[in-house]
Amino acid sequence: MSNAMNFGTKSFKPRAPDKGAFPLDHFGECKAFKERFMKCLKDNSFDNSKCRLQSKDYLECRMDNQLMAKEPLARLGFKDLMDPPPNQADRDTKP
Repeated sequence: MSNAMNFGTKSFKPRAPDKGAFPLDHFGECKAFKERFMKCLKDNSFDNSKCRLQSKDYLECRMDNQLMAKEPLARLGFKDLMDPPPNQADRDTKP
């Protein structure tokens, strides 16, 4: 009877995550950034939209320490937190 139930099922094929596997921070290189992010989450009832700056800083630390692949911050959802290019900032301040 159990064999009849298995004939129509699809087999599960695992695949790697889109961004790859993220190594653990064994040496604590980004621990301070992680703790600031976690404190922000706790202080804001885990509303991550209020902790975007801390999240960006933590991800930058992970990228700088080769704990994740380098990725443009705009592609990670932080385009609005990035500084404009210096030449663009100069044009915006001139009349």
